[in-house]
Amino acid sequence: MGFVTGMLSGMARQGRDPGPLLRASGIDLAEPASRIPVDRYARLYNLVVLDLDDEGFGLFSQAMAPGTFEFLCRGMLGAPTLAEALLRATRFLRIVLPDLRVSLQRDGLKAMLGIVEIRPLAADDHDPGRVFALEWLLRLLHGVACWFVGRGLALDAVDFPYPRPAHADDYALVYTEHSHFGATSLCAHLQANLLDLPLRRDEAALNAFLEGAPGKIAMLYRRDREMVFRVRDLLRDALPDNLSLEAVAGQLHVSPRTLARRLEEEGSSFRAIKDATRRDIAYARLTKTRQPVAELAADLGYADPSAFYRAFVAWSGLSPERYRSSLTVGDATSATRR
Repeated sequence: MGFVTGMLSGMARQGRDPGPLLRASGIDLAEPASRIPVDRYARLYNLVVLDLDDEGFGLFSQAMAPGTFEFLCRGMLGAPTLAEALLRATRFLRIVLPDLRVSLQRDGLKAMLGIVEIRPLAADDHDPGRVFALEWLLRLLHGVACWFVGRGLALDAVDFPYPRPAHADDYALVYTEHSHFGATSLCAHLQANLLDLPLRRDEAALNAFLEGAPGKIAMLYRRDREMVFRVRDLLRDALPDNLSLEAVAGQLHVSPRTLARRLEEEGSSFRAIKDATRRDIAYARLTKTRQPVAELAADLGYADPSAFYRAFVAWSGLSPERYRSSLTVGDATSATRR
């Protein structure tokens, strides 16, 4: 939900009501712990762009006219390598997005994709619009790069130039398990040999891809993290059984070593996926039900409730009871204000 509220920040700055767009997308902001189906997120993406007439969501000093995403992709089409395609993208973005400067550098076996603010996007580093703007541009460039070469491109690490946001745990699934916060500028690290990959998409493929754009970029979320999502689904469906890496590998008909390598290539790990799966279920149950905490711990596969307590405090900074009571207090306060 943190990505949704960030996307809507530009509308809030302009005093626009996002309610009709949220309803049309089937998204309810009153359920902050809910996971948003990616097709609904993509629908909201396109509706916000249409309403604002701005593919930059109203977050930058000048609007990005509808069609910007298409011309970014068309400018990259036909490049001999991913490196050349990304360099074309950086030059194009310098014209249409002067608030940010994108750079691509190689240093031996490593490469860095950087994003620097030429004009501060907000006075407050915590500002959700600023956070989303940087998240969005990295995701856009990474997603399009993956699509053009026809494979997932693992990010070894990403340094983000803002304090750790409330939804930072999801970065392990969206970007990489090695996401760091408080840097001076955004820098995504990857293997330099990936830049030498040839582009595998032609104009016919691009024309098909652009149907439903630019929100369709969100749909790439599943395609370049296929193994991550397959593992997550198996772990979730097996609860309260606590599947091991070996058991999951067997169900996927690969060796444990191959599974671990595939997850690493997609920027995650078995442990990170298991923790994220349990965390999401715990947040949803504590938010939407009155299920006893000990029962919830058992449903999540914890043999000892104290182990669940320790894990939940690590996730949220609160005990499960305090987290649940804070939601109740927040609802009462919100109702009083209404």
